[in-house]
Amino acid sequence: MLPGELGRAKSALEVSESARLIGACAANLARVWRIRLSAGTRIGLEAAAPSAATFGARRKWISGLENAINKGAEHLLSLQAKDGYWLGELEADTTLESDYIYYLYVLGKAEPARIAKLANYVRRRQLADGGWSIYPGGPSELNATCKAYFALKLVGDNPKAPHMVKARETALRLGGLEKTNSYVRFYLALAGALGWEMVPAILPEMMLLPNWFYLNIYEMSSWTRGIVIPMAILSALRPDFRLPEHAQVDELFVDPSHKESAFDWSDSLISWRNFFLAADRAMKLYEKLPWKPLRNRALREAKAWVLEHIERTEGLAAIYPAMMNSIFALMALGHGPDDPLTSREIREFARFEIEEKDTIRLQPCVSPVWDTCIAMVALEEAGVPADNPALVKAADWILSRQVLGPGDWQIKNKDAAPGGWVFEFRNDFYPDVDDTAFVLMALQRVKFPDPKRMEAAIRRGIQWLLSMQNRDGGWAAFDRDNCKSFLNHIPFADHNAMLDPSTADVTARVLECLGRFGWTANHPAIKRALEFLLKDQCEDGSWFGRWGVNYVYGTSGVLRSLETVSLTAKEYCQRGVNWLRSVQKPDGSFGESLRSYHEPQTKGEGNSTASQTAWGLIGLLAGAETTDPAIQNAVSYLVDQQNADGSWSEDEFTGTGFPCVFYLKYHLYRNSFPLYALARFRNQSQDVKQFCAMTFQPAEFRLRSGF
Repeated sequence: MLPGELGRAKSALEVSESARLIGACAANLARVWRIRLSAGTRIGLEAAAPSAATFGARRKWISGLENAINKGAEHLLSLQAKDGYWLGELEADTTLESDYIYYLYVLGKAEPARIAKLANYVRRRQLADGGWSIYPGGPSELNATCKAYFALKLVGDNPKAPHMVKARETALRLGGLEKTNSYVRFYLALAGALGWEMVPAILPEMMLLPNWFYLNIYEMSSWTRGIVIPMAILSALRPDFRLPEHAQVDELFVDPSHKESAFDWSDSLISWRNFFLAADRAMKLYEKLPWKPLRNRALREAKAWVLEHIERTEGLAAIYPAMMNSIFALMALGHGPDDPLTSREIREFARFEIEEKDTIRLQPCVSPVWDTCIAMVALEEAGVPADNPALVKAADWILSRQVLGPGDWQIKNKDAAPGGWVFEFRNDFYPDVDDTAFVLMALQRVKFPDPKRMEAAIRRGIQWLLSMQNRDGGWAAFDRDNCKSFLNHIPFADHNAMLDPSTADVTARVLECLGRFGWTANHPAIKRALEFLLKDQCEDGSWFGRWGVNYVYGTSGVLRSLETVSLTAKEYCQRGVNWLRSVQKPDGSFGESLRSYHEPQTKGEGNSTASQTAWGLIGLLAGAETTDPAIQNAVSYLVDQQNADGSWSEDEFTGTGFPCVFYLKYHLYRNSFPLYALARFRNQSQDVKQFCAMTFQPAEFRLRSGF
């Protein structure tokens, strides 16, 4: 369906729906009129009996709501690709552009025009104090600042230039090179700008540890494996990637006499940190030995792992750092940039570039499956017919992306068949739980012309989801029971993402999915999930958001999931609703800064955003009446903030990569989630019965093994 056709195809239905909504609101007015809404709200009612003017204002507001939903749906439909998917930009900080400059120099492909555009992008994001942040509005951050300084020095910026002087001063004020994370120091060591003694030991011999051993590569998160295994190859071979002498950065050390302060012992004699620091020292001594009997075998195993994992995917793990590291590792192993194997990876990596007039910026990965399933659910909630060609085409594309082959998840989940979905176009080793649950909910509401194909795919997906439940009752993103917390003390684990444990937001997504397919609160899998969520709830009633910012995201997701299994009347649910009310702004909006990851006392505080207001509204709708002032204020805000073309604007980052380390801006969040939230409000107000292609009896599925 073309964008302009949506209103025409639904016109008769809208008249009926609008009439029903007006009637429903009128019936509720007698109960609502006594409530004085907060000052300044567009839909507030004075504490007096409703007048004819009040009813007129309500009708006008209802018409505005319906118009906002229609415009939002038409705009979202206009963004669909011809193959049926949606794909919005995934924006990150300047560490990507800084690393890419370095990467192009290592490859010998530093064409002046491309380098100049990358450098322009980095320079324009320098803050007033001379540093670089890792999210808009955030303070200068040491790693981002050191990377930007090194990259700009590499491209030829004069270190005496004012912007470089300020950058250097800020880097020193924040702690200097000796306080940067291990990945920064690793890349500088590869470039010959630092000594290897400043880098944690990463031995390829770890590849020889069997999977049943207490410590092995599959106890690391999937993304860490993809990043670290190529690093182990590079750490062992130490190729000569030496860059021009002018790129040295010794001036970024606060104390050149104590460069290795990152390896200082902790005050507690007996601690995991000291244990791993001792192990690091031992491994560095091992590196100096002239004879390493297992080294060649370990390198063969590491290379075989990398080669296996770049098949059935668009680059190793389909994420920026793993792909860059794999290219470097292949070069170190003798596969030059023009080797067919390496050049394929280089082409895939180049797809992350977004080139404009005088800048180039990089995405950390691409998100078509994720963007598509969220857009589908928003459009379905908005009333787009279940057999609409846009939804059918999207469903067909999604069904073609189901992963039916093996992956790393099977190491700890041997008895389950494949059936999940990935985040990207193709990344078959790493289907993830969050995408799979959202995809299943999107497919459930499509009237697909081949129902047998649809049912078979959904059954496989649900069975795979159930098999991925952790022993603690929750779900993680990519792996099962990946939660050995002591591994966070390994020196190269300072990217704050060594593990992939259960999280409230992913658990809530699965719970919502299962509830919509017919599971009840009495089902054993649901009971275990609820136990996990109750343990994970904060004292104030909120839930932490691992993959979205932050407590607003986590709390909204949990409340929505509890709604699907009819638990919103429970005390713990109402505490979550009350927390959302407590952080809602007077104008009805929600906004939470990424500061809340660094400073939990700021949770729920920040600039208002469309996506977070939508999340807050979704959470409130799960546990409060549609006549609640908090709900109507949020609806009013979203309607009022919509642009003329049906979109919403949003500058802030509201996605999370690694808390406190790496953040994201999903460019479609600002359009999909507000549309969904407004449509959900309308549908709940009218008690609209929505199309559902299928539900299942939970007894038809096998629970995960090991419980």
